[in-house]
Amino acid sequence: MKSINRSALATAILTALVPACVFAQPTSPDTRNQGYLVDGNGNVVMTDHTGMCVRDSDWTPARAVEPCVPARPRAAVVPPVVPAPVVAAVPPPVLAAPAPAPAAIPLAKKASFSADALFDFDKALLKPEGMAMLDDLVRQSAGLTYESIVLTGHADRFGGSQYNQKLSERRATAVKDYLVSKNIQAARIEAVGHGEKEPVTAVGACAGPRSAKVIACLQPDRRVDVEMTGTFGTVTSTR
Repeated sequence: MKSINRSALATAILTALVPACVFAQPTSPDTRNQGYLVDGNGNVVMTDHTGMCVRDSDWTPARAVEPCVPARPRAAVVPPVVPAPVVAAVPPPVLAAPAPAPAAIPLAKKASFSADALFDFDKALLKPEGMAMLDDLVRQSAGLTYESIVLTGHADRFGGSQYNQKLSERRATAVKDYLVSKNIQAARIEAVGHGEKEPVTAVGACAGPRSAKVIACLQPDRRVDVEMTGTFGTVTSTR
C-alpha cells in the first residue's frame, strides 16, 4: 500500500513540474542538448500561446535551430533601376550649299552689214530688207545685257571726203534709231562715221573711173559695222 502511494506521489510531482501552458513540438534529434527544453521523446517544448521554443540555461544564439529561430523577414525585392535610354542628339541636317548662280558670260559680237543691203545707193533711209536684217540681229542678241554698241558707217571712194563723212554718219545714225525702237537703250549706242578712210577692198582692186562695174567692185567698202559688248547672265552658250 505504501508502494502504491509513493508511485502516485511521484506522478503528481512530475505533473506539477510541467506547466499546463506548454506542449511538446516535434523536432529532429539533432536539436537535443542545444539549449532548448525537450520532452522525453527529445521534442522541443514550445509554449502554446506564442509558439516559442522553451530555452534552458545552456541556450546561446549560436545554438538556435529551426523552427525555434524566428523567421527573418525577407528583404524586399527592389527591381533593378533601368536607366532611361539615352537618345543621342540628332545633329541638324547639313543643308547643301545653294548652287552658284551661273557666271555671267562676256560677249563681244561684231557684224558688218552691206550699206547696199540696208540702204539704196547713196541714201541713208533704211530699206525694208535692211530692217529685217537688223531684226535678226536683235533676236540673236536676246538675253544680252548690253554694255555698249558701236555703229560705224563707211563709204566708198567716190564722192568728196566731206560728203562721204556725212553720208557714213547718217547711215550709222539711222541704224541706231532703229535699234532704239527695238527697246535697246540709246545711251548704250554710239553712232560714228569714218567716211572712205577705212576701205576693205585691196588697193588697186577696183581701179578705174566711176562705172557700174567699179561701183559693184567697191560694194564691200559701203557698209555699217556693228560691234556689241555685254554679258549673258543665264545663257550658257556663245554665239
